[in-house]
Amino acid sequence: MSKPAEEQLATKVVTPQSLVTEEEVKAALRLDKGSDALLKSWSMVDFTKKGDNYACVVSSVQVQYSLNQENMEVVYIAKLNPCRHVKEFDGMTVVLFRKESEFYSNLVPELNSVLTEVGQKSLRFPKCFHGCLDKNKEVILLEDLRPHGYKMFDRRRGLDVAHITLILKELGRLHASSRLLQAKTPDQDLTVTHDFLVPDVMADESFGLRDVFDRQLDQGIELLERFGGYERSIAWVKSLKLELAKLMTKHLGRSKYNVVCHGDCWNNNVLFRYNDDGEPVEVMLLDLQINRFSSPATDLIYLMYTSLNGEVRIPNVNTFLDIYYDTFNTVMEAAGMDMIFTRSELLKEFRSMSVLGAIYAMMVVPFMLLEPEDTPDMDKAENMEELLLEVKQKTMAALDNNPLIKPRFLSVFDEMMNIGIIP
Repeated sequence: MSKPAEEQLATKVVTPQSLVTEEEVKAALRLDKGSDALLKSWSMVDFTKKGDNYACVVSSVQVQYSLNQENMEVVYIAKLNPCRHVKEFDGMTVVLFRKESEFYSNLVPELNSVLTEVGQKSLRFPKCFHGCLDKNKEVILLEDLRPHGYKMFDRRRGLDVAHITLILKELGRLHASSRLLQAKTPDQDLTVTHDFLVPDVMADESFGLRDVFDRQLDQGIELLERFGGYERSIAWVKSLKLELAKLMTKHLGRSKYNVVCHGDCWNNNVLFRYNDDGEPVEVMLLDLQINRFSSPATDLIYLMYTSLNGEVRIPNVNTFLDIYYDTFNTVMEAAGMDMIFTRSELLKEFRSMSVLGAIYAMMVVPFMLLEPEDTPDMDKAENMEELLLEVKQKTMAALDNNPLIKPRFLSVFDEMMNIGIIP
């Protein structure tokens, strides 16, 4: 090979879409349609927009195949290593893809098995047809739910009662199913047989997110100063920064009510199917990259404080916890098992960790409420410092023209003061 050719090959840009190989497509097709399905052709088709995904790139694989002498087509959703320049993400990406791939491939079948044993329906996750965990080449190929009518709810609107009710019920089933599975091996923790549940990118400082949290709390302080009248909240956030690592480790670690948690259950990680009247009737949970074995309150708090407006969340917390509790209890009763907490104990657990709600709000809410055209381009940042600076600049610049940020953000601090979390 000539030197110019070698240089050209060495500098070839690797895109997320280029990570998908024909062998991987064949493997997914074989698992999905059987060994008689013959691949004819395939192509990558992008369909997401800025602001839909953050920790990975989501695209699709359009596949033409033949089966029983008939030509057919199927589409797979492809979750891909984002191939970004930010080196701080590299180690985290390895862990995230392993957690999700093994969750789908190894844990979901076991959870569904214990549910069907007691007459309950399987969990509402897409089918997973292939996972490649080679470093820097991570690919997960999943069922495409769009032909079944599933779609994403606009993250900027805030979930209403009908939408969050569906999510809470499914979280209750997920959490309860893990208690059923744990009961099968009472002397062996689920994290022994499913060790991918242990690494926690949000709590473990080795993944480098501590600086991200610090920066987002600094931005939260600037937002509160900009809006004015929140001196108590500002002083509280400043004190929070001093013990942030300890708080995250404490609340995201093991608890007396350990369950398998989704870990990242917010608006963009669920899809809904609607009836002819536009009412949501079914939900699917997606994106299991931050799954953990911890308190169910971690999922409930993350959902309520990232994806709800204050006027929906604040007056309905007890109602939402009751909905969740009733579904969890239904599964436990079907298995002839006792509930692991009472309603009052669940509320106490939720309130004892409510500080996480403010932390999540500062991390996520201003960013997720940006218009698509204002969303930072994560693929262009050369390092974490550059990315966080752009996030801050975009957020602060949007305050005057984006009416959604202020009320959603401040509602969290109003609530924290009202319930005594902020002194």
